[in-house]
Amino acid sequence: MESSFPFGVTLAVLASLIIAANALVAVAVLLLIHKNDGVGLCFTLNLAVADTLLGVAISGLVTDQLSSPPRPTQKTLCSLRMAFVTSSAAASVLTVMLIAFDRYLAIKQPLRYFQIMNGLMAGSCIAGLWLVSYLIGFLPLGVPIFQQTTYQGPCSFFAVFHPRFVLTLSCIGFFPALLLFVFFYCDMLKIASMHSQQIRKVEQAGAMARAYRPPRTPSDFKAVRTVAVLIGSFTLSWTPFLITGIVQVACQKCYLYLVLERYLWLLGVGNSLLNPLIYAYWQKEVRQQLYQMALGVKKGLTSFLLLLSARDGGPEGPRESSCPITTISHSQLHGEDGEGREVSK
Repeated sequence: MESSFPFGVTLAVLASLIIAANALVAVAVLLLIHKNDGVGLCFTLNLAVADTLLGVAISGLVTDQLSSPPRPTQKTLCSLRMAFVTSSAAASVLTVMLIAFDRYLAIKQPLRYFQIMNGLMAGSCIAGLWLVSYLIGFLPLGVPIFQQTTYQGPCSFFAVFHPRFVLTLSCIGFFPALLLFVFFYCDMLKIASMHSQQIRKVEQAGAMARAYRPPRTPSDFKAVRTVAVLIGSFTLSWTPFLITGIVQVACQKCYLYLVLERYLWLLGVGNSLLNPLIYAYWQKEVRQQLYQMALGVKKGLTSFLLLLSARDGGPEGPRESSCPITTISHSQLHGEDGEGREVSK
């Protein structure tokens, strides 16, 4: 068996980065929600929470991988670990879908958006999302055909879950979601382009531009851009893993488990690291909040260092010398008066 130590180190680093990045973005979004009370920000917060939980879930696998030889784990415990990993990944993917739908609704129905997507609706969507996610993650534990008949450690996804589970997720969840993503993006791009054309027509009308100006076009294009980046990240991260899993089901003699578990699965999990980076870079409000947090930490650190410096000088600060210091000028030293004449000695 190939040594799992490098894989364990990679998994440990990835889990740490996922937890740190998403926790930082979650704090920033919480502060923004406190300031603005935006419904859309709740979905962004939910995405950061889901990705953080995914990082915590995969960190439980690090100990098994780093032990030499790899420490075996009970099949039940391994199945529960992978169920939590799958549930968190499903919650992350479904939240990306929810964010895309929210932006689509905001562009499609700008006047009715706040009536439709109120706090109750947003909370219901998030609660339903987590319910569906845990149903997906724990589905193999109740369906025998999705379980591996033989278990050989160390704990990994395909050590307990059969590739048929990946095939089912791909056909029922991933590819329909991808088609829905493409529909949202194309329609949003079409609406934003129509708004842009209306603005150009109004600006050409001259005086009428002051009377009427279709709103929200810059925010429309920002929403389209953010959704496009999220869709691209989601697609590039998970497509290789799911397609290779389907190939493994179709070709039982093709032993692709090592590639699936050591490389492609890590690529899919890495999407949870890309999501906070996308929001930190593309979302102006999140980026500004992170900058303000960094300034606050810098000021706090500066104050702390100044306090330590003052304490080093004693409880009353640095003491002044009791002996007066007499300053002797250059002219006095050489026996000259203020006008440069020699003074008699």
